[in-house]
Amino acid sequence: MSHGTDLEVQLTGGLLHAWQQRNRAATIPHAIAELRKAGNLENLRRLGDPSVGGYRGRYPFLDTDLYKTLEGLAYEVGREDAPVGAREFYDEVVGLLEEAQADDGYLNSYFQDPDQPKQPWSDLGWGHELYNLGHLIQAAVAAQRRLSDGRLLTIARRFADLVVRKYGTDGEEVVDGHPEVEMALVELYRETGEAAYLTQAQLFVDRRGQGKLKHTIFPGEYFQDHVPFRELPSVTGHAVRMAYLAAGAADVHLETGDPTLLAALERLWDDMVATKLYLTGGLGSRHSDEAIGDRYELPSERAYAETCAAIATMQWAWRMFRATGKASYLDVYETVLYNAYAVGLSADGTAFFYDNPLQRRPDHEQRSGAEDGGELLRRAWFGCPCCPPNIIRWMSELQDHVALHRDNTLYVGIYANARITTGELTVTVTTDYPWDGEVTLTVENAPSEELTIALRVPKWTTNPTLTAPGGSAEEREGWVRVRRAFVPGDVLRLTLPMAPRAHGAHPYVDATRGAIAVARGPLVYCVEQQDVDAPVDDLLLTPAGVGRATPRTNDDHVVLELTAGVAPPPAPELYPVLTGTPQETASKHVPATLSPYFLWGNRQPLAMRVWLRTERED
Repeated sequence: MSHGTDLEVQLTGGLLHAWQQRNRAATIPHAIAELRKAGNLENLRRLGDPSVGGYRGRYPFLDTDLYKTLEGLAYEVGREDAPVGAREFYDEVVGLLEEAQADDGYLNSYFQDPDQPKQPWSDLGWGHELYNLGHLIQAAVAAQRRLSDGRLLTIARRFADLVVRKYGTDGEEVVDGHPEVEMALVELYRETGEAAYLTQAQLFVDRRGQGKLKHTIFPGEYFQDHVPFRELPSVTGHAVRMAYLAAGAADVHLETGDPTLLAALERLWDDMVATKLYLTGGLGSRHSDEAIGDRYELPSERAYAETCAAIATMQWAWRMFRATGKASYLDVYETVLYNAYAVGLSADGTAFFYDNPLQRRPDHEQRSGAEDGGELLRRAWFGCPCCPPNIIRWMSELQDHVALHRDNTLYVGIYANARITTGELTVTVTTDYPWDGEVTLTVENAPSEELTIALRVPKWTTNPTLTAPGGSAEEREGWVRVRRAFVPGDVLRLTLPMAPRAHGAHPYVDATRGAIAVARGPLVYCVEQQDVDAPVDDLLLTPAGVGRATPRTNDDHVVLELTAGVAPPPAPELYPVLTGTPQETASKHVPATLSPYFLWGNRQPLAMRVWLRTERED
């Protein structure tokens, strides 16, 4: 979400722009139809008209699927190419929310349901009421900023004011079982200037781990509530909860300057990246509680890596970049964006992965999201449909996470065809990224004073080059900075070589020890059974062979063509007795085509692998 700065970014072409066009043309209309079919609107409507029927759905947080969709629509309905039916849906839902809100400001169609035996605020561990408020606030702030429509903001403030009265400085000391409201309250403070909202966000962060939440079903670690936030030894528990909490704490730091929060956030982030994040940027290795596992517990075929966790990780990463200016946070953001996030949506924009494994075995039957029956790969919707609307809102906001203007410096951190304006400075970015590493920045307008333009140099590249007009230029800490009094027509050309590269895994990652994964630029690649004439489980690679891979444009993306070894059929015994050191030797070699990981699963459900066995090199 844009933070109300003087920076304006418009995507004008390329992959991210194409994703946004697909979002408008396909994903949003599809989601609107699914939300209507699932009964989300009827859950609100029946609060004024019980004859509509009973509450539809199993969960108390289904209103958030409307809120997340509204947040995305706030970016879309004012456009000339707005999705068909989007404005009508937006107005209808806002009207229903206005009618459904209680006199004291409370709003939750599950707990307000007259047939619901549970009372409001009676189950903060699992009721998700403050989580619901968080997503309502984020939709409301987006609507105010993008549409100058204050209706949702009025609703959100009434609910937030209730929370401040009930759980503020002089109220009950509680927290919600699902963090999210923290970053939303900070954003509400930024929009309104009301300090009570910032104080409330700070209270919710500080109360965590203080025994304020009743734990049921899962222990405190699941809720990040077993120790105070600043004392967490590592990211833990439910992955989405963890990353939302960290993003909220980062927002509190950004507004208060609390150094103890920043120290904890940096420590937790560094540990996560070093020991708990998948190569794709996915977070969460356990299906049982949608949780982050132990350090180095990163199985491929059982990777959970929920799509919502990918979005939450990007939210955390962007806030850490804003707090520190370090390019390393955007390196991770970019990895997540093009891999763990992008894989959650089908190529046509109408089907979704809930969880995102890095391997699919030939006989795998479990459905995404643990649904019963139906499609083996992506699905049109879920009984717990938190991911699809989350994809929608984040897709609509991609331009808000491209650049940052601060201290007389324009930081361009995510490369896409774009027009960027801040004050008197306007630049255009032209590139075919992430398929090609050539990035051209052209100055359209500029003030007469000196300023700095900083371009990110991703960690994955080697020997980058920059050509720029006269002025000082330096590369350090992941940025190449050019300082001068720019004039219209100045051109900066950054070249980021994109050689295919072979990745290994830390020896403590048992699941992928000794295996090879392939990447090029920010993209992780995989092999699907359709693209090789040998079982993917028998394929062997070498680092040298990966280095010789040939990039080839295939329709609208780049594949990698290489030669892979094929291991001889293994012995039938599951645990054979060894008489020497096992060696992976190929019985033959075959051509193989590797595709970007985010595109897998758009064909028939066959085997897929990111990590492949390593061939012995003589």
